[in-house]
Amino acid sequence: MAKQQQKAIDNRHYDVIVAPHITEKSTLLSEQNAVVFKVAPGASKPEIKAAVEAIFDVSVVGVNTIVQKGKTKRWKGKPYFRSDMKKAIVTLKDGQSIDVTEGAK
Repeated sequence: MAKQQQKAIDNRHYDVIVAPHITEKSTLLSEQNAVVFKVAPGASKPEIKAAVEAIFDVSVVGVNTIVQKGKTKRWKGKPYFRSDMKKAIVTLKDGQSIDVTEGAK
């Protein structure tokens, strides 16, 4: 029996990439080979690049990060605070894409 050799994906990569961020604006960015992910607050750009390349098997050209500060909201008259969220806009090499609706391989 021949075993299939798969590229080992480090579990720490799944701690860096939290979820895809699907909005109207992120859908428009997909036309320019960019994908938006919610990432861990302490994740650096090289860590995000390594995680995306390992999980989705694509080559990343650039990573831009944004920290969206949490807002104070009210629910039934009582205030609560949304937590901060870090997002990463990952630009892919021309001709490559990630279908965030299908999930990781």
